[in-house]
Amino acid sequence: MRIKEALLGTALLAATAAHGAQMRDYRSVAISAGGESIAAIESSDPGIPGQRAHAAIVVRDAASGRITAQYDPCATCSYDFPSWSPDRKGLAFIASNRETGEATLWVARDGETIAAASVKGVANTARWSPDGASIALLATVGAKKQTGAVEAGARQVGEIGIEEDAQRIALAPAAGGTLRLVSPPDTFVYEYDWTPDGRGFVATSAKGNGDNNWWVATLGHVDIGSGELRVIAAPKMQMSLPHVSPDGRTVAFVGGLMSDFGSVGGNVYTVPLGGGEPVDVTPNYAGSFNGLAWKGTQLLASSLQGSEMAIVAIDPLAKTARTQWGAAVSSNGSADGRIVFSADGGSAVSVVESYEQAPRILAGRIPSLKAITRDNAGFAPQVSARSIVWTNEGMRSQGWLIGPRKPKAGVKHPMVVIVHGGPASAATPRFVAEGEFGNPLVRELTARGFYVFQPNPRGSYGQGLAFTQANRRDFGGGDWRDILAGVDAVIKQAPVDGARLGLMGHSYGGFMTMWGVTHSQRFKAAVAGAGIANWISYYGQNGIDQWMVPFFGASMYDDPAIYRAASPIESIRNAKTPTLLYVGERDVETPAVQSMEFWHGLRAMGTPTALVIYDGEGHAIRKPEHQLDQRKRTIEWFEKYLK
Repeated sequence: MRIKEALLGTALLAATAAHGAQMRDYRSVAISAGGESIAAIESSDPGIPGQRAHAAIVVRDAASGRITAQYDPCATCSYDFPSWSPDRKGLAFIASNRETGEATLWVARDGETIAAASVKGVANTARWSPDGASIALLATVGAKKQTGAVEAGARQVGEIGIEEDAQRIALAPAAGGTLRLVSPPDTFVYEYDWTPDGRGFVATSAKGNGDNNWWVATLGHVDIGSGELRVIAAPKMQMSLPHVSPDGRTVAFVGGLMSDFGSVGGNVYTVPLGGGEPVDVTPNYAGSFNGLAWKGTQLLASSLQGSEMAIVAIDPLAKTARTQWGAAVSSNGSADGRIVFSADGGSAVSVVESYEQAPRILAGRIPSLKAITRDNAGFAPQVSARSIVWTNEGMRSQGWLIGPRKPKAGVKHPMVVIVHGGPASAATPRFVAEGEFGNPLVRELTARGFYVFQPNPRGSYGQGLAFTQANRRDFGGGDWRDILAGVDAVIKQAPVDGARLGLMGHSYGGFMTMWGVTHSQRFKAAVAGAGIANWISYYGQNGIDQWMVPFFGASMYDDPAIYRAASPIESIRNAKTPTLLYVGERDVETPAVQSMEFWHGLRAMGTPTALVIYDGEGHAIRKPEHQLDQRKRTIEWFEKYLK
């Protein structure tokens, strides 16, 4: 199909105007090799509660932000991150159609798009070969579910564990043709990168169930000709973002203790492509790396340093890390990390937002990055926010306190503590506004006079590898004490009523909420999403039991005592706090029976409680109507018990 450039910009602006002052969303940015053009997946909030926005691939001039092209070949599809060809003229992206169960690889060049290949199943992560003649992608033929443990699980019927989805590296000619599966059929590939000679790939992979085995994945090399997979390294840590050096000799990756695929944080390691023991080239770094790219003999990376996202230049031989740019923002880049770099490493692009400024594309020569989009420039801050730092038991923690923009003088406000998932993750700044993209729960809470505290206790990213590892075999121990100490720090600094505290979280945050109401009487209301009540029963119920061994030090069968000691259900008699529970019906990570077990215990104790199980949902609640319902119930629960 051919699309006129002038019409593209006009159509996009008209669509935005038709929706009024609605938030613009940007994600999955890509920058051309020379840094001249930027592509992103963009959409506008439809402005209708419960209606999901439809996105398009938008190309902009990197200097001015001017729209030069837009591609939207499938009105019912969602798009995966775009990828520029080596000659800077072609753009590849994947369109996934859940209605037909098909994924299509599209290539755009000179205003035309062609369907280069398709797969009956799911696909993601298109990458051009070094010579630009072919495109690789990750494909799951005949997929039984969407890729990722947070997605709704397949129905568990028939003989279980016999046939598993296998995500494989596939190749298609850039000009279009038949898709060819390259990597072994019994191996699930999580991430990959071309080798500079174009003859193979480096990849993180594991045999068996893809949802479960990322925590034991190895780093390997896949030969295109033979399809053989050779193990390069198998360290006892989680690995992400593997990339090969330009000379083809060295592989770099981010490694550390990570609790969820895609939630990246750790140190940077290198290992010879021929194999060997990985070397930490950022020892004692006081932050968590979450993006990585080779630029010559050095590496460029993004990292979370306390309250700031940063660009860091790494010399792997000297083992030095030098910060080149930083800001107190959340950032969203692509499959290669939170910030994306041009081929020469001189330019960068990312989507950033803060409590003060709405999402925007930031781009330019490092360190002089600037906003090149102004679609959201008219949105004014609606909340007050500040970084809170405190020390507990010799450990420095950081978090965010969000409150009404203009709190009433002399009035003490109720506060809700929201614990992030993970535990290896972190709460970072997000703009608060009306609509689908505006952090709606926090907006509604602050609009009703609540303060919101989002702590990053030990186990979180942002303070270095030792800090992230500090809650191993201690869930509900030091991390919980850090949260309580953070609450005390907030009460000393802000007009918060310590007698009207709420507690909530999802996943690890849901567990911590269950733990909190069974180990403290400080909180007068709680909302636990997708929590874990009983680690003993959970071990045999969930679909990702491999994640637990790195955090507990052993399987439940080998060390049941440590699992029992961390189980909130063991202390259910102490639970007096009114607690709302919710979970997805087909949650692979934290099965609904865990919430049901806790709900049953609360009812037996006579503690006010309610349980909502959302039809067809996985660990992530995806359907807009369910998101609305969950948010409404949460607000009403805190209003009832904290006011």
